[in-house]
Amino acid sequence: MNESEVLLVISNVPDRAVAELIAEKLVEQGVTACVNILAGCTSIYRWQGKVEHANEVPLLIKTTRAAYPRLESTIRELHPYDLPELIALPVSAGLPEYLNWVVQETQAGKQT
Repeated sequence: MNESEVLLVISNVPDRAVAELIAEKLVEQGVTACVNILAGCTSIYRWQGKVEHANEVPLLIKTTRAAYPRLESTIRELHPYDLPELIALPVSAGLPEYLNWVVQETQAGKQT
């Protein structure tokens, strides 16, 4: 397993204030190079047997496989949902300089 593999992590939060809190904490901790806070969306899902509708704010989080465990721990700690969405996708290609930047920025996340 390549610990420097870049991952794109997707999560949704209930509002912009939570999005900014989580994004700032992840960048400060060095477990992500960048978090994009997207425009709000409507999510429709089944939860505890009921179809639910929620307004949410999507996050696109750039990290590495090595930094992912700390990222997951921080999101579990700060996210207000009982079961936060957290999906990590491997990045199979990208601008090499950008991918190297993600790896360099997340080195602190491995050491702290």
